[in-house]
Amino acid sequence: MSDATLSEYVRAHREELVTLALDLLAIETSNPPGDTREIVAKIEQFLDPLSVEVERFVVDPAKPNLLVRLPGGSDHTLLYNGHLDTVPFDADAWSHDPLGERVDEHVYGRGATDMKGAVASMLFALQAFAATDTEPPVDLQFAFVSDEEVGGDAGLPALLDASELDADACVIGEPTCEEGRHSVTIADRGSIWLTLEASGEGAHGSRPVLGVNAIDRLYDAVGTMRERFGTQRLEIDADVAPIVEESVEYYAPSMGEDAARELFRYPSINLGVLEGGDAINTVPQSAHAEVDVRLTAGVHTPDVLAEIRECVADCDGITIADVSWSVGTAEAPASPLVEAVASTAEEATGDRVFRRSATGGGDAKKLRNAGIPTVEFALGTDTVHAPDEYIPVDVLVDNAVVYAQLPTRWQSQIGQ
Repeated sequence: MSDATLSEYVRAHREELVTLALDLLAIETSNPPGDTREIVAKIEQFLDPLSVEVERFVVDPAKPNLLVRLPGGSDHTLLYNGHLDTVPFDADAWSHDPLGERVDEHVYGRGATDMKGAVASMLFALQAFAATDTEPPVDLQFAFVSDEEVGGDAGLPALLDASELDADACVIGEPTCEEGRHSVTIADRGSIWLTLEASGEGAHGSRPVLGVNAIDRLYDAVGTMRERFGTQRLEIDADVAPIVEESVEYYAPSMGEDAARELFRYPSINLGVLEGGDAINTVPQSAHAEVDVRLTAGVHTPDVLAEIRECVADCDGITIADVSWSVGTAEAPASPLVEAVASTAEEATGDRVFRRSATGGGDAKKLRNAGIPTVEFALGTDTVHAPDEYIPVDVLVDNAVVYAQLPTRWQSQIGQ
């Protein structure tokens, strides 16, 4: 059987795909608490008639993970990854049912785009192989995981720690597209999360000159960081430069070209938390702040962190109480996986697919650091985490087509 047969099956059975998506949306998996037992059971029920290997992997009884394998015609393995939990929702803010509702050619619900819709499309691609008696050209592995939305350890990290994912490449079904603008995410940014503590000298608020304001010291320290690093152009690796240029082009319509270029050419520094003081009429003698620094892939995070430590040491009354950091990761724009996903998506949509960096970092970083080349791709909408999150039916279908055709395209790329 050919890829055309798989695509024809998906398009001919689109109503079954919609039903599957609605079935997944009907099960609340808001995280917290992130209970995914019911949705895992629903997926197991869907898979039961298919000739596939299914296994639960559990470290938290309320947050199981599901591993599915379909043997193929070679010893290469392509992994599909999707998370089953969603962010919480306020039903009063929705005009449609947050647990799934179809209105004409739109499917509404929390997770419709992020990412139960993509999970449904992955499952339906798997069904297309089984229903058409098509052997995939490579082994296919699917990891449907819990605990992603809160960055918990019960999902993908547990699978990686247990060496349960033995794959040569991975595509994550995170939404990477907006209506009319499509992309595959092939890089992420590095991060430095700092907790700063400030000490001062207390005084009465009517006589602030007699004290030293700890909050003012924090503001000054963050301002110094922005002056030293926020205006210091990053040294971008030559291998990453094409990704930066395409990222700027992708983000320019939504944020402006200058802002998009600055986002990747310079560190971003965000003061996310600032706490201190006891009363309006006192000079605070202690305070703390949490600062988020992001760096483009290819920048060596430890070098920047060392400079930040030197900077903080120059600020009176400021110490670093805690720090965590990561290095940005990237796939080569012309790598077999990137070429396979981008070209398959371009054929399915008839539109350009940008090869860009994410502005943050997530499970793709974890997988790349584990040695598995990884990209994120799913057609979707810009309603992620928003009230009335939705996905068009045609998008569900196109995602399933891309996921079904991807193994053949990827095999052809790695064989070149």
